[in-house]
Amino acid sequence: MDRFSSSRRDFLQRAAALAVARSLSADAVPKEQAPEIHFPSSPRERLAVTSYPFRAYIESPTNRGRKPGLPGMDLTAFAGMISERFGVTNINPLGDHFRSTDISYLHALRKSVADAHSHIVDLGLSGRFFYSTDADTREAAIQFSRTWIDIATIVDSPSVRQHVRGKHGEKPDVELAVQSLGRVAEYGGKRNVVINLENDDPVSEGPFFLVSVIEKVDNPYLRALPDFGNSLIGHDGEYNQRAVAAMLKHAYNMCHVKDAVESDDGHRQTVDLDKMFELAKANSYRGYFSMECETDLSDPYIATKKLIDETLQYLT
Repeated sequence: MDRFSSSRRDFLQRAAALAVARSLSADAVPKEQAPEIHFPSSPRERLAVTSYPFRAYIESPTNRGRKPGLPGMDLTAFAGMISERFGVTNINPLGDHFRSTDISYLHALRKSVADAHSHIVDLGLSGRFFYSTDADTREAAIQFSRTWIDIATIVDSPSVRQHVRGKHGEKPDVELAVQSLGRVAEYGGKRNVVINLENDDPVSEGPFFLVSVIEKVDNPYLRALPDFGNSLIGHDGEYNQRAVAAMLKHAYNMCHVKDAVESDDGHRQTVDLDKMFELAKANSYRGYFSMECETDLSDPYIATKKLIDETLQYLT
């Protein structure tokens, strides 16, 4: 057994214990009518940086993107580094970058963010099979989300980004996804944690599929997370604009900003940031913009600084 499968087993054991402990009081928490995040209006305060572009540096047993030849960094150092290097006081970490889900580590992470005068504004989760034809698989996906919603409350994140995966040969099924993600949204409402769905995978997370799911669930805690570039892959700029426009109608607190994407076959496409920010403004989007550069194309430190400078020009 490799270190990833071993750590995943340990995670599931700890997660199950956490879920049981916190579920004892879940039903006592009143369901919110709608999320109510007080968004900043200052352009720089609306910026965030995701940990994904820095995966080569982050030490975690579940981070497959770590490159041992590069200097290492625990996630507890991430908020401080982003604040000091870029002057940005919001972060968007991935769950796979947590070194541990032990309660002591979660408290240490929350403290490290507060000590950096920063905030976690979204928590990115790995994918699960929410529209699987197998009921047990769908149930496992729901329980995974519930556990990380609990973790989000501990580290003080107002939302989670839940990836949706699909098994080979299974087409995206709106009704099955609605059943599963509807239950996740209900739990998010009890915890006052928003669940965001991102247009990432072109099949299992196609933008118009996700919009259909969000509209059918019809819960203010299930929202869209528009990524400005992901829907370019395999498509053209016109399709990407329609995709982002559709997602923005259901966005609440998070958008991902990138200025270029590259497909698996090496085809590079440039994102029309002029149009993306125009769409955000047209939809009265008030949430955060999180920098998520394509690290296969450039150094994450240089590319993140460039994205920050570009985004500030659009917001100022």
